[in-house]
Amino acid sequence: MGRGLWALTLGVAVLAVAVGAESRRERRLLCKQQCGPAIDRCVAGGKRRHRCRTKTLRRCRRQGLAVCTTTTTTVPTTTTLPGVSVLQHHRNATRDGVYVDPAFTRAAVSNLHVDPAFQATTQGQTYAQPLYVDGAPAGEPDRVFVATEENWVYALDATTGTTLAATHLAPAITLAQLGTCGNIDPMGVTGTPAIDYASRTLFVDAMTTPDGGQTARHVVYGLSLDDLSLRPGWPVDVTAALAARGMTFESDVQGQRGALLVVNGTLYVPYGGLAGDCGSYHGWVVGFPLAAPSAVQAWRTPAVGGGVWAPGGLASDGTAIYAATGNTFGASVWSGGEAIVRLAPGPVFTGAPQDYFAPTDWKALDAGDVDIGGSGPILFDVPGATPSALVVALGKNGKAYLLDRGYLGGITDGVASATVASNEIINAAAVYTTPAATYVVFKGNGTSCPGAAGDLTALAIGQGAPPTITTAWCATQGGTGSPMVTTLDGHTGAIVWSVGAEGSEQLHGFDGDTGAELVAVDTGMAVARFATPIAAKGRLFVAGDSTVRAFTTR
Repeated sequence: MGRGLWALTLGVAVLAVAVGAESRRERRLLCKQQCGPAIDRCVAGGKRRHRCRTKTLRRCRRQGLAVCTTTTTTVPTTTTLPGVSVLQHHRNATRDGVYVDPAFTRAAVSNLHVDPAFQATTQGQTYAQPLYVDGAPAGEPDRVFVATEENWVYALDATTGTTLAATHLAPAITLAQLGTCGNIDPMGVTGTPAIDYASRTLFVDAMTTPDGGQTARHVVYGLSLDDLSLRPGWPVDVTAALAARGMTFESDVQGQRGALLVVNGTLYVPYGGLAGDCGSYHGWVVGFPLAAPSAVQAWRTPAVGGGVWAPGGLASDGTAIYAATGNTFGASVWSGGEAIVRLAPGPVFTGAPQDYFAPTDWKALDAGDVDIGGSGPILFDVPGATPSALVVALGKNGKAYLLDRGYLGGITDGVASATVASNEIINAAAVYTTPAATYVVFKGNGTSCPGAAGDLTALAIGQGAPPTITTAWCATQGGTGSPMVTTLDGHTGAIVWSVGAEGSEQLHGFDGDTGAELVAVDTGMAVARFATPIAAKGRLFVAGDSTVRAFTTR
């Protein structure tokens, strides 16, 4: 399919490239496919189904898919998983990074140490977060899955670190072979994979070269959880699949750092540029239907640039997909960059103001390369606040933006915003709620630290109308890792964990309410920037250069 021009209100014209949504006939079909839940909700309210169907489909055709797919209901704080599995980045599709593990009490973690029973060896640096499959429900060993920049994927015994299965996807490409931009060498798997447990499949994007470096290709693989063998219909060459839909995707200038996401039978993969911004790259979100992987759909930024490159990748409320985009080049009207964009399933972008947010100074952000694309959106709720259903965005300009999840607002400054860091915010942040407050924690030098300064900052989100943003605490992690949070039951005993990646190389634990350091342990390895730990069954796992470490209090 080709490109469609959507006219926006407020005098803003946006070219939204939305595969499969060009003609009126196709829009009618999409409305019929996506509006079933909205019609059911209407019927549940006591109205006749025929009337509900007619009114809903008419509104959808006139106003876009958002009337069916947008919801302000409370987002789930956890995902239904087998046992304590970690099947995606930050465990939950909201990307809040909250884990429940009663072993990590604030008293017990003072005894945290490297688990000598776990010995794992991998090949290549690991930027992607490890994943964890709890084998107890199926009577299998617990396994840790790791993917490296040399395009190796491993299934490790979660108790011993022994390799249970391994596969080499394809040759990774070196920077010398790529000949454009980049700062990862070699470049293979960078974005965190995602697991669809129902089909027992791990999905991963790899930068590959089929001909010794003459060409570069992004290839998406579906691998069996049992032995890492290829699933039928996979792999999919992204360039070829999009070409078959009439779209041009240049793999050699597109990076794939953001975490993958599986929602309702579709795999979503984000793409941005490479370090140095070479070539005519775009921000992309490509959807791969699990039942027919090559029948891709895609949205991309109309302007050059606007990469979807944040380590945390895409977020979801269970239906819609949320993406953060970076700076665009040469745009005189807003063209998809500097934004939080909400996509209907497919993905499809309506172009309506309720489905995107861009700051009023987006042109200045473009010019200064201080975009809001370095940290992915996180979805969360603050009961008692108005609005209470929120999205948080963090920018390289040091700002935090709170957005109304029911109406993102178009070009606006959000429901609340504040300068919260004196440097660029690039990481995968986390959001958690304790009996004391709801916090957003991120890697960045806080500007209003109530005590000592630090490179890890926690914001308290107050129950105002609109909600308020206050710096709660700052701490020092001594590196570029991304935080995650363990709790005893989802709220109490919160501990923020982060690694001093490319710095101290220590795993730190901080009191989630005060920021007081509870423990710091040497990882004994080189850890890549933006890396984040995971927690499962009383242990923390961190992936590094050619190895994985487990940490325990026992």
